[in-house]
Amino acid sequence: MEDEELTKSLLVAQQPGNIRIISNGVGSNDTGASASASASASGVTVVLLLSAFVTACSAFTGGFVVGYSAPAESGIIADLGLSTAEYSVFGSIMTIGGMIGAVISGKLADIIGRKNTMWILDMFYIMGWLAIYFAKGAWLLDLGRLSLGFGFGLTCYAAPIYLSEITPKNLRGGFTSVTMAMIPFSLTVAYLIGSVVNWRALALIGAIPCLFLLFGLFFIPESPRWLAKIGREKEFEAALQCLRGKNVNTSEEAADIKVTQ
Repeated sequence: MEDEELTKSLLVAQQPGNIRIISNGVGSNDTGASASASASASGVTVVLLLSAFVTACSAFTGGFVVGYSAPAESGIIADLGLSTAEYSVFGSIMTIGGMIGAVISGKLADIIGRKNTMWILDMFYIMGWLAIYFAKGAWLLDLGRLSLGFGFGLTCYAAPIYLSEITPKNLRGGFTSVTMAMIPFSLTVAYLIGSVVNWRALALIGAIPCLFLLFGLFFIPESPRWLAKIGREKEFEAALQCLRGKNVNTSEEAADIKVTQ
């Protein structure tokens, strides 16, 4: 009789969705809670969405920078009396700033962090747009354009690396793709808006995403992977918990991050 009861208990324990550990005839149903915690750890939180939005603002500004020179050409030449050669310098000098920014972006982000790098690139964006808006001659125009290019060069590394390091594995590709798609999207937006407003107004419009980026950076965490890499253990755990939600068990993901550093 006892053997028959034991067999029935084992059969029930082995049924799908009802897996239990049998110990002295007493079952435990902790598996469901563990699976729930794992599912939550790979979900979307408000902080993660905000971080993605802030990162998208930097990418959007970069595309707007690239698209600015074409619709602004006729207005700038007419208002400031630039020659074709002078405007060509204005249009192309961005690439010099972009190359410099791109070359140093990786090292800079590794030394001061991904978030701090975004602070710096945003400052260059804002200074660049303001220089163009207040420009009375070619030199300030070129300086502003150079500053914008440098910011864009930093963005090309800092934005995607930050986003890839804060998102769960199952969301990483989608979040990164959508965010970086802001570059060609904003380029198109610059063309469209530039056809109906003057070049100074277009520069101010280009600065709007920079303000969102500026204020948003106050509310998003640093990359947990970078914090783990430099050994800031408590900040690493706090940043990861902030991104995943306060009630989510992040111990498994934290262990994985430490192993891959």
